[in-house]
Amino acid sequence: MILEVQGKQAYCYTGGRTFDASLPAIVFIHGAQNDHSVWALQSRYFAHHGFAVLALDLPGHGRSSGPALTSVEAMADWVLALLTAAGVEQAVLAGHSMGSLIALEASHRAPQRVRGLALLGTTWPMKVSDALLDTARSDEARAIDMVNIWSHSTIAHKPSCPGPGFWVMGGARRLMQRMSQINPEQLFYTDFAACNAYANGQAAADAVRCPTLFVLGTKDVMTPPRSAKLLTGAIGHGRIASVDAGHQMMSEQPDAVLDALYGFASKL
Repeated sequence: MILEVQGKQAYCYTGGRTFDASLPAIVFIHGAQNDHSVWALQSRYFAHHGFAVLALDLPGHGRSSGPALTSVEAMADWVLALLTAAGVEQAVLAGHSMGSLIALEASHRAPQRVRGLALLGTTWPMKVSDALLDTARSDEARAIDMVNIWSHSTIAHKPSCPGPGFWVMGGARRLMQRMSQINPEQLFYTDFAACNAYANGQAAADAVRCPTLFVLGTKDVMTPPRSAKLLTGAIGHGRIASVDAGHQMMSEQPDAVLDALYGFASKL
């Protein structure tokens, strides 16, 4: 589905169903150098089980027009504007990594529009090492390879994970390379810098009153579960679901992530 948001074209995958704003809505927000496709299984399942789905491409990512936005705050405002464009008054926001910060900030800016928060692969502060920031700015291809290795729990996934013939690490790497091809303006560095600079996490977490789910990968070295303690402590009513995966949990453990998300959102 194509929408006009802040004067530019925005793309959202609706899970293979015609979007119906009268249904309970869920918005899937991807992380750095990704697009809506990282939510392929989860978004399609929700769309076929009673939800209105918006798996978005952030500006400058995938099919949404650029340029990429340079701050978490700007991206949160964009997500809220997208809800308005789609005719959605209130939604569950599910965000992965950078997307989790966007969801958190959006809930702080417009709490009345957020029915629930699902924060996956999250942490705050979401600091990025100087070495990785420098590499993202000077050699994006190398930064992609670095992050791709760190984001997965193993280089040899089981043949059936998540389906015969599916190469988990290769798929993630190719997606990030594709984002570089369609947006050569240092997209990875822009995303990383936005995560690194986001300073409102504590205030935003302290203000959360809606139901909240944390989905954390037990083998995640990008955002280790222990690093999420500031957020989980601030949102004391939040529930934690652990999955046996690294940072790219939606592809390493798609069913476990889906079970956690649907079990949460279907009860709101």
